[in-house]
Amino acid sequence: MQKNTPPRSTIRLTRRGRIALVATGAVVVGTAVAVPLLTLVPEEDGRPTTLVIPEGWRASQVYAAVDKALALPAGSTKKSLAKAALKLPNDAEGNPEGYLFPATYPLQEKATPEKLLALMVDTANEKFNGAPIAAGAQRNAMSVYQTVTIASIVQAEAATRADMGKVARVVFNRLERGMPLQMDSTINYALGRSTLRTTANDTDIDSPYNSYQRMGLPPTPIDNPGEEAMRAAINPPPGDWLYFVTVRPGDTRFTADYAEHQRNVAEFNAQGKAAGAQAAG
Repeated sequence: MQKNTPPRSTIRLTRRGRIALVATGAVVVGTAVAVPLLTLVPEEDGRPTTLVIPEGWRASQVYAAVDKALALPAGSTKKSLAKAALKLPNDAEGNPEGYLFPATYPLQEKATPEKLLALMVDTANEKFNGAPIAAGAQRNAMSVYQTVTIASIVQAEAATRADMGKVARVVFNRLERGMPLQMDSTINYALGRSTLRTTANDTDIDSPYNSYQRMGLPPTPIDNPGEEAMRAAINPPPGDWLYFVTVRPGDTRFTADYAEHQRNVAEFNAQGKAAGAQAAG
């Protein structure tokens, strides 16, 4: 099944679309991904009136944001899931990851975690279950839930909105060829972190989200994607790309040729060496 993929010890596909060699002598330089800050819009008396959920936040971040917005003890929103009666697809098995739609939500005087989470899920259902998302998923022989999962990977991996479609195409191409996705964003999700650096040991973790060792899509979305990522997931541009690496900010290179990809990775590594030497100097 992996005959078209170089050995797992040779490549790794990292968050934000970076692939780096882990062969002897390769240099991998990564930085932590900045997590958006909770945004609350206050009234004159200082009480927040709206809660902004950014694109790409994980459910855990949304829970923490709701706790803070409603001045509740940490963990309250997550505990409320059992009684929230969220209208999730059957495939979600009660897990709202992917369906806490990024948007600005009003904080009514009697707002509760259950009401806020239900509003987020209802908004997601409204967006996802109508045209063009549902039609696009069917056209791609995917369920809506699978499409949301792909969009969540796109949201995590694409360095820019312009790259989202190409990242989605890489996902589809790898799935169609029976290749593992090898996305570090899925491993980051399993480890509950956000980073650009993933070690070889990380890729050996026993997790259904380890897309190095397990074929196909992860069992759930890995964040809550926005509309741009969803559009990319239902209508990626044509292309034969299988690899991508962000050599420098604004310069993400996609290719189907592994040798070309190796050259791009070498340039990325050289950039990292130069940055490290400059910092040390």
